[in-house]
Amino acid sequence: MSVLDFFLNPPTGLTVPILLAISFVLGLLHGGTPDEHTWPITFSYSIGSYTSRGGLKSGLVFSTGFAVQRAILTALGFLGLASIYLVYNLDGPIYVLVGIAMFGAGWFLLRGSDIHLPLDHLLERLFGQFFREHTHHRTVAERSPLPETGVKPVPLRMAAVHGFIAGWGIGGFATIIVFVLAPEMPNVLWAAAVGGFFGLGTMVMQMITGALFARLARLKRLSLAQMQRVGRRTAARTLYVGGLAFVAIGLVVAVAPWIENYALGTGSSIPNLNSIGVAFVLIVTVVGGIGGYSLWKGYREVLAPAAGPERRSEPNPP
Repeated sequence: MSVLDFFLNPPTGLTVPILLAISFVLGLLHGGTPDEHTWPITFSYSIGSYTSRGGLKSGLVFSTGFAVQRAILTALGFLGLASIYLVYNLDGPIYVLVGIAMFGAGWFLLRGSDIHLPLDHLLERLFGQFFREHTHHRTVAERSPLPETGVKPVPLRMAAVHGFIAGWGIGGFATIIVFVLAPEMPNVLWAAAVGGFFGLGTMVMQMITGALFARLARLKRLSLAQMQRVGRRTAARTLYVGGLAFVAIGLVVAVAPWIENYALGTGSSIPNLNSIGVAFVLIVTVVGGIGGYSLWKGYREVLAPAAGPERRSEPNPP
C-alpha cells in the first residue's frame, strides 16, 4: 500500500493520534485541491482584501467556520446521524444555500455603489420596497461624490458564516472522515476532533491559497487606492454573480441529482482531482469565469483615462 493509499483508504484498528494525523493530512489535501465548497468563497474574500496578509486572514476566518462545522459533522457520523447523506443527495440544496449567502453578501457590498448588475430591476419588482431601498441608495450614490472605491469593505465575519454553510456539503474527503475515521474513535468528543483536525489542515492550505488569490489584485503596478478598488469590486461582483451561479446549478442538481453521475475521469485517485464533473464546472465558472472577468473589468475601470490621476506611486501593502 502506498502512502497516498494509506491516507485515502485507512485501515481499521489505528490509534487515536494516527487517526487525527490522517484527518489533518486529508485536510491539507482538501484545502489544496480545487473544491467547490472552498475555493469560490476563499477567492471572493481574499481578492477583496487585496493584500497577502488579508488573504491569509480570509482563509483563516473562512476555515474557522468550516472547521467548526466539520467537527459537528464527524460527531454526527460517530452517532450514526450522518447517514442521511447515504440516503439523500444534499448537494443541490447545499449549493442553493451557499449561493444565497454569496448573493446576499455581494448585494450588501454593492449597495450604494456605481456598479450596475443583473437582476436589480427584477428584484425591485419582486420584493418592492426592500430592493427599492437598494436602488435608491445607488441612485443617491450616483448623484453624490463616490467614495474612493465605490464598494463597501468586505466583511470577513461573513466568510466564517459561509464556511459553516459550505461545510455541510459532502464529497470524497468528507466521506472518509465521517464514515471511516469518526466511527473508529472511542467517543463522540474524539470523533468531533477528527473533523476539527481536518478543518485545521484545510485552514493551513486555505490561508496559503487565500494569500495567492489576494496577490492577483497586485499583478499590475497599481497604487494602493487602485488595488483596493480592484479587489473590492472583484470580490463584490464574484459574490453577487457567483451566488446566482451556485443557486442555478444547485436547483438543477436538486431536480436532477443523476447529473452528478456524469463526469470525465482523470486517472487520479485524489478526490477533487479524480474527475471533471458538475463540481469542477462550478469552480471554473465562479473562480475562472466570473472571478476572472470581474478582475479584468476592475483593471479596465481603474486604468481608464478618467482614473489616471489615481495612478501615483504608493508603497505596496505586504
